[in-house]
Amino acid sequence: MTVAWIVFQLLACAVVIAWAGYSLSRSADRLAEIYGWGRGWVGLAMLATVTSLPELASGISAVTVVQAPNLAVGNALGACVFNLLFLVVVDLLQRREPLYRHASETHILSAAFGVVMLGFVALNLLVGELLPDVLYIGVFSPLLLGLYLLALRSVHRHERRLLEGLDGIALPPETSSAERRQTWRNFGLSAITVLLAGSALPWVADALAEHAGLSRSFAGTVLMALVTTLPEIAVTLSALRMGALDMALGNLLGSNLFNVLILSIDDAFYVPGPLMAAASPAHMGTIVAAILMTGMVIIGLVMRPQGKVLRLVSWISVGIAAVYALNAIWIFMDASG
Repeated sequence: MTVAWIVFQLLACAVVIAWAGYSLSRSADRLAEIYGWGRGWVGLAMLATVTSLPELASGISAVTVVQAPNLAVGNALGACVFNLLFLVVVDLLQRREPLYRHASETHILSAAFGVVMLGFVALNLLVGELLPDVLYIGVFSPLLLGLYLLALRSVHRHERRLLEGLDGIALPPETSSAERRQTWRNFGLSAITVLLAGSALPWVADALAEHAGLSRSFAGTVLMALVTTLPEIAVTLSALRMGALDMALGNLLGSNLFNVLILSIDDAFYVPGPLMAAASPAHMGTIVAAILMTGMVIIGLVMRPQGKVLRLVSWISVGIAAVYALNAIWIFMDASG
């Protein structure tokens, strides 16, 4: 397989994902209107789940077919920092004011859950070898699942209270059953298209990594994580194009929650033992970077900065980009060493 053919496959998948991502965002936005759901929760629960399925597929493949736990862990954690880095792009596209000025406070809750879940992943990486396992599954995996479900429930209830406080008990508009079915059908078809095109991306990334002679930790954290976040990027840009900022942010932050959940799912498929016990300590740098970047997002959502540095991005985005750059240097140096 030549490099040109690999690049062509990558571009073809990207075009399909971009088209399907726009249709997916439109369908999700319409479902939010029909059922009276908050757009932040729609992004968190529905869009994030669909756009993160390629990471799930690549993670399961890495621990079952390739038997490469570092590739699976690096892909999930690397996708987290890529999603957070893309918030800088979102901030850049908000020309007049930083994105944090108009984002819903609900995102503080989802970001906080992300910090907690990443903290438990870090703890698992540090002491995972010392803890007992349950049928070869680490004890932290069920905890991550519980935290993820709690995050979905908490964000939904919080956003519902905000909507009722602003508009009273808002009733969804009357729609025919045919329109509801058609909207769900469009959402399902778009989701399947994103899933199929996105699931092909890990194989393309693996072929590129093999041609470049990259280590699996580096390939998972950087290369594979980059290509498997293309669905998140496409859907986020589509949501921004529609003016649905909260749905775009919910997609990115929700994808991070799902990416951390993927580690527990991968753990269930990794038969030799607890996944994090077999992972390299080098992943700790990415975990710390993701926690720092998420913490900066929370600061931005609380402080609501007004100005932009050089009229481009907020100082929050500058900090996020700096942390990502330091983490990338750390990963490159570790791979080179």
